[in-house]
Amino acid sequence: MDLSKYDLEIKHHVFIQALKRGINPDLIEDTLRKGSIARYGKHGVKFVNHGSKRTIICVGQIIGTTIKIFTIEEGN
Repeated sequence: MDLSKYDLEIKHHVFIQALKRGINPDLIEDTLRKGSIARYGKHGVKFVNHGSKRTIICVGQIIGTTIKIFTIEEGN
């Protein structure tokens, strides 16, 4: 999927959850630029960045030409 065709919209909730979970906001940007993309459902999309110590997952949906990121998760 070519991300240059889409506008990225990151909700305020993502930054609140990142700070609660101890995730640096720079990791959000890294995950969106360099992470792998997994589609689920009709409009859902996950950006997954596997690190040496933890995995960062940004969850969003594609609406028209916009990708809206609405939450962030942390995996092992």
